[in-house]
Amino acid sequence: MDRDSIECWLTDMDGVLVKENNPLPGAAELLAQWRQADIPYLVLTNNSIYTARDLSARLRSNGLDVPEENIWTSAMATADFLANQVEHGTAYVVGEAGLTTAIHETGFVMTEKDPDFVVVGETHSYSFEAITKAIRLIDAGSRFIVTNPDATGPSPEGVLPATGAIAALITKATNREPYVVGKPNPMMFRSALNKIGAHSMSTAMIGDRMDTDIIAGMEAGMHTVLVLSGISSAEDVRRFPFRPNEIVDGVHNLLDVPLEARGELGPDPTGSA
Repeated sequence: MDRDSIECWLTDMDGVLVKENNPLPGAAELLAQWRQADIPYLVLTNNSIYTARDLSARLRSNGLDVPEENIWTSAMATADFLANQVEHGTAYVVGEAGLTTAIHETGFVMTEKDPDFVVVGETHSYSFEAITKAIRLIDAGSRFIVTNPDATGPSPEGVLPATGAIAALITKATNREPYVVGKPNPMMFRSALNKIGAHSMSTAMIGDRMDTDIIAGMEAGMHTVLVLSGISSAEDVRRFPFRPNEIVDGVHNLLDVPLEARGELGPDPTGSA
């Protein structure tokens, strides 16, 4: 599949559209290009803390216009997965508003008594009491679900333990492995495709990580585009046994009218050395 046959787009957010809360060159123009051509698209993120409305507002404050209906988070994918497993089920949730809201909206009830699922997502402050309760419920038979596998997250002071690290603690205590919905599980991409009525054979995925975005996009059967404006470098690509369909410096390379022609591109669009 070449780029001309692509009818829909999925794109990661951090490292692709924004970096350190600043829009990357070409991001606003690419979003406008899709809007003007009426091309279906979704912005994906493994972050389960925020609701789609929150993320839309945060992106808008960074100069990027992404309506909330064009955002798909690991929390939303997790809620979609749960709803397909059990109709009007119950869950004990360790997470923030992005996760609890998404699960509520599928008709689930939050409970601490014999829930169908224990769901662990990102949170600003993990409670030892909540983690202990999750361990006991899983031991008692509740199914263990995790929004995403990321072991650490960034902060101004350095790395923070994230969902994957807490999940590892619970796994060690229960001897039960969770089902992980977010990237690199292609399940998240398939649910995103279903949301916009897209087919994998005519959809492309833009990402900045070989080990999540690109492998999941490939396994979901999509055209994959690696941008070098985030985590993975050209040198990193050689370490993997698979390859993206395209490697570009950044999303500005996907514009119909190049930024150079608009006089908008500086000498170092990725911010790398």
